[in-house]
Amino acid sequence: MTHQLTKRDAIKYVAGGALSIWAGGMISACSEQKPAFVSIDITGADYAKDFALSDHNGRPRSIKDFAGKVVVMFFGYTQCPDVCPTSMAELAEIKKLLGPDGSKLQGLFITIDPERDTAEVLKAYMENFDPSFLALIPTAEKLAALAKDFKVYYKKVEGKTPTSYTMDHSAGSYVYDTKGQVRLYTRYGTGAKPLAQDIHLLLKQAG
Repeated sequence: MTHQLTKRDAIKYVAGGALSIWAGGMISACSEQKPAFVSIDITGADYAKDFALSDHNGRPRSIKDFAGKVVVMFFGYTQCPDVCPTSMAELAEIKKLLGPDGSKLQGLFITIDPERDTAEVLKAYMENFDPSFLALIPTAEKLAALAKDFKVYYKKVEGKTPTSYTMDHSAGSYVYDTKGQVRLYTRYGTGAKPLAQDIHLLLKQAG
């Protein structure tokens, strides 16, 4: 099953970085009270820092474009049968749970299937969940480099026809604070309410 593979890979790729950051901060952590995040705290990570991609409207984007907002970034594809629509639906629910602060949440969806996910397809897909969410479109070459930098796993699984293939992929999301710094990694299946609480904490930190 895709979600079983992706959850395992997400832990594999992210846990090492999260643990090293935790170990390095042990001395100062003794005298500081850290927020009680449900997600994996990867504050200070030396990966997943930025990107340079066009959105489904053709506008060049980077993390700096979303200053003042908490950004939740997910890698997926529109023909994903379960993990991707569930994750995006939860993100739309989180926006509602945030109430007035919902306008300070930016959902980003980076396609791992640029062969089939055209700008038109992605725009329609985003509108199914929330019109403010943006899809980002890498070339095949840029996707490979991006996946390495973001520690994202993806693999094409051939189908019965050339266009019926599926994509195995890691299923967690990266969360950035209002200054564009990567702060959290949330596993698939965490749920809308816990992540909404984490986002609320990040917004509270921003003042």
